[in-house]
Amino acid sequence: MPSEEANTQHTTNASTALVTEDKNIAIIAYITFIGLIIAFIMNNDKKAVFPTYHIKQSLGLALTGLALGVVGMIPILGWIVSFLGSLGLLYLWIMGLINAINGRQEPVPFLGEKFEEWFKNI
Repeated sequence: MPSEEANTQHTTNASTALVTEDKNIAIIAYITFIGLIIAFIMNNDKKAVFPTYHIKQSLGLALTGLALGVVGMIPILGWIVSFLGSLGLLYLWIMGLINAINGRQEPVPFLGEKFEEWFKNI
């Protein structure tokens, strides 16, 4: 018969593996748009809370980048707004990635709470 301590250790290892898998999915969500799609597919069956949260944040960042690309098509003023917005987007992306790596479920600065509101049904 396995001891109670062995069962506890096995349960701890299983939950650590699950947390590690969720963390990896969250990190993948921030690595390009293809990574976002892969993370969405990987999390589609189990709908874990942590990766879902970061998938929503990453989706918001991707759509913000798309909007900045559209604005960038406007000559001069659009180029300036797009350039400055891209720098801000880079900062938001880094903060989101750092949160995912550290296992924190915090919104990206400025827009993260809006992303939570807009994508609550995902």
